[in-house]
Amino acid sequence: MFEHHHHAEEHNSTPDLLRDVVSGLSDGLTVPFALAAGLSGALAQSNIVVTAGLAEIAAGSIAMALGGYLAARSEADHYHNELRREHQEVLVVPDREAEEIYDLMADYGLTRDETRPMVEGLMRNNESWVAFMMKFELGLEKPNPSRAWKSAFNIGLAYAAGGMIPLLPYWFFVSVDRALQVSCLVTLVALLVLGTAKAKLTGQPPLKSGLQTMMIGGLAAGAAYGIALLVSH
Repeated sequence: MFEHHHHAEEHNSTPDLLRDVVSGLSDGLTVPFALAAGLSGALAQSNIVVTAGLAEIAAGSIAMALGGYLAARSEADHYHNELRREHQEVLVVPDREAEEIYDLMADYGLTRDETRPMVEGLMRNNESWVAFMMKFELGLEKPNPSRAWKSAFNIGLAYAAGGMIPLLPYWFFVSVDRALQVSCLVTLVALLVLGTAKAKLTGQPPLKSGLQTMMIGGLAAGAAYGIALLVSH
């Protein structure tokens, strides 16, 4: 007697949590880093940099969390609007919906005769028919009802955590120049690590992704520092 072993293929299906954390950390590292660098070019007191940085982290965390919430809500609203439309169409214009399945399967090289049994089977169950159209015609997956709040929390918390990294040296060094040097070192390393991890989302080679993320953060901080020097002197 033979046992059937299900073959599970590996695909690049990244959990929503990882996507949220990477998004929050990326902005959290870059924006406060640029702000701290800019303030370091104009000020001589570390405590002012810390105060301004904390204020930015608070505001940025709220803004990022709200953006994540609204994006997830918009995605859910779009799904449910399309779901209502598909339910209406399979009831009102079933022949047209059936033709859409034939056209869809033709793109995969299947003839009408080969597709007909599937179409007839779907037409006997409207719920399955709608589910098929949502997934294969529109490419939409049913959203998690708690996704919006979870996304807001994850992104906001990740932004705050990332933002603290470039600020920490200013807590420990009175000299702004020394604090900036250490901040640059630890933040660029953090950006390199984050970019390498982000390769799972983008599909890029890890080292290339890491160097790109580090370069973007470094350019933002360098530009802010340079502008502050020009304005303050």
